Amino acid sequence: MRKLASIQMIKSLEAIEGADAIEKATVLGWQLVVKKDEFKAGDLCVYCEIDSLMPDRPEFEFLKSRGMRIKTIRLRGQISQGICFPLSILPDGVALEENIDCTDILGITKYEPPVPACLSGIMKGRFPSFIPKTDETRVQVLQQLLSKYKGERCYISEKLDGSSATFYVNNHEFGVCSRNMELLEDDTNSFWKVARQMDIENKLMRLNGNYALQGELIGEGIQGNKLRIKGQTVRFFNIFDIDRFEYLSLDRFIKICQQLELPMVPILTADYHLADDIDSIVQMSMIRSALRPDTWAEGIVIRPLTETIDLLLSNENFNNGRVTFKVINPEFLLKYGE
Repeated sequence: MRKLASIQMIKSLEAIEGADAIEKATVLGWQLVVKKDEFKAGDLCVYCEIDSLMPDRPEFEFLKSRGMRIKTIRLRGQISQGICFPLSILPDGVALEENIDCTDILGITKYEPPVPACLSGIMKGRFPSFIPKTDETRVQVLQQLLSKYKGERCYISEKLDGSSATFYVNNHEFGVCSRNMELLEDDTNSFWKVARQMDIENKLMRLNGNYALQGELIGEGIQGNKLRIKGQTVRFFNIFDIDRFEYLSLDRFIKICQQLELPMVPILTADYHLADDIDSIVQMSMIRSALRPDTWAEGIVIRPLTETIDLLLSNENFNNGRVTFKVINPEFLLKYGE
């Protein structure tokens, strides 16, 4: 589970040009604005990430105008992602140690955008246990991974702003899933409508095995349709072999999508050698969409060209140990109030 709030160290503090009362702090891989002289480099603090919904308490009163949600903002030209609080906001008895999760201690929950009617289907069951969910970890908490895999040859795809969709065939049974649940077929539900329009069941059956296709449902009525897509469609980013319980390599993924005539997310490069510098990787995410160049891309996803499982890191950061992560474009977050 994502640590929305945790005890972290202030790694560094830097002056902000033209600002006397604030300065830039670095916590984990995040950059944010803090009051000048409130912290020193090396201090521990309670760091709360963006998307945190704070409880209605006096110390968080200043967030009421933002609906108690921590968002990406820009102050004096500096992008600020998250908020640092002094350790004094914690109740007595909490161990004041780095990396301690304070999310539940403080009553913080994660902001979830409202689900439009076209996506709120009838639940058939929980998300299938034989397919991994598509959650990606943000690069800002992955310095350990970047250091370990520095120089690894990776590919980069564009992260599209939509709704995660999974379609599978398992033992001749076809299933359609949203991010968190499997859905009964319903003519009003966008996941099923797109599945039928794109003939996904028959195309999966042609693979003569048990496979899951995962992608991003985008278009009208979904996340404000920032890319101004006509109608609705899915752009795919994964194919999962259910019997082997493994994702297919990029080459096989591309080949199968071409064979089945299914659209993929844009692959921006297949020859990126992983850097261990979070700031430079975030800079790489600040691009326009390959699907609509006049619009900010939501971000990028980075994965090794050779599928990699790292069980030593899986408990902390990864779903089933797969090495993969996302980098959200700060300019996208600022533009759309995220």
